[in-house]
Amino acid sequence: MILALLFLSACFLAYSNGANDNFKGVATLFGSGTTNYQKAINWATITTLSGSVAAIFLANELVKNFSGKGLVPNELIAMPIFAISIAFGAALTVFIATKIGMPISTTHSLLGALFGAGVMAVGSQFNFEKLGSTFLIPLIVSPLMAAVLSLMLYIIFKYFRKQLGVTKKTNLNIHKKQTQSIATLNMDKTLSLKSKTAIKATIQNKTETYEGQILGLSSQKVLDALHYLSAGIVSFARGLNDTPKIVGLLLIINVIDIKLSMAIIAIVMAFGGLINSKKVGLTMSKKITPMNSGQGFTANLITGLLVTTASINGLPVSTTHVSVGSIFGIGTATKKADYKMISKILLSWFLTLPLAAIVSAILFKLLETLS
Repeated sequence: MILALLFLSACFLAYSNGANDNFKGVATLFGSGTTNYQKAINWATITTLSGSVAAIFLANELVKNFSGKGLVPNELIAMPIFAISIAFGAALTVFIATKIGMPISTTHSLLGALFGAGVMAVGSQFNFEKLGSTFLIPLIVSPLMAAVLSLMLYIIFKYFRKQLGVTKKTNLNIHKKQTQSIATLNMDKTLSLKSKTAIKATIQNKTETYEGQILGLSSQKVLDALHYLSAGIVSFARGLNDTPKIVGLLLIINVIDIKLSMAIIAIVMAFGGLINSKKVGLTMSKKITPMNSGQGFTANLITGLLVTTASINGLPVSTTHVSVGSIFGIGTATKKADYKMISKILLSWFLTLPLAAIVSAILFKLLETLS
């Protein structure tokens, strides 16, 4: 019964993770108007699943890190109620954030839950030194690095674009307003009908495209292809980075093969993204900064490179933190960043760790009392 509860808690975490995180890789595709929401989330689902499959072979170090090994005594890791507390504490935190449309970090939630349940269980025996060096430093440094690198890369790409003679064109979304019809009864008792249709161009919903050629090909088509590829890289990297973190909680269930565990977690994660990711998707796509396809491609390229590198080296960075940092870097470069929205996101990040810690600590104490 207790092992079944652990498995369900891990699945709840995977679903919440997919709902909050799956769209982040393709947020720039939707935000720049390159594609619509449904096509974007479909592409995210396919590429995230691919990353999850790759994690079976490339991300074993992350599995070990998020099992709690090195942070708490091995005897505690072998207790199912410890893993249940971590999974449920992190899952509930991420699920609440998803419902209000805030993009938070599953990594951060897991870290908070590990801390809460670990301190409740062993007190001062908790390895605070490893907590800082292995977990906290990458989480703090990565979004700052992403913001700086995306800003620098945007400036470099802008320079080369001008050198190649590629120019930007602004397109206004023109649509009809309500048609007004007026019927008039003439002196000769005939009836005439006059219609008036107003045309409106909305600057707020403008889109930017690129004109010119790169190696004989349309610059916009080349950029769109690269943008799709970069979004796929980010989603692939997220699957590669997040799947083993959740599977790490299932290591104590020896009856389930680790490869099968990753497959199940990947499928549940995909469903979470397909069903429940729109609110967070809108925040990431539309509310941090307006962007065109070139700017979106730049942000994605930095996010994908940083997260993939971190995953292969066993560093538990947050795809959310890196992605938001990259998009914010673009907004800083274009001077269009919404600092009010950024402050709300930063507040949600600040609250993530203590909320997950409190929930997991209370649950661990409750399960310990009942067992």
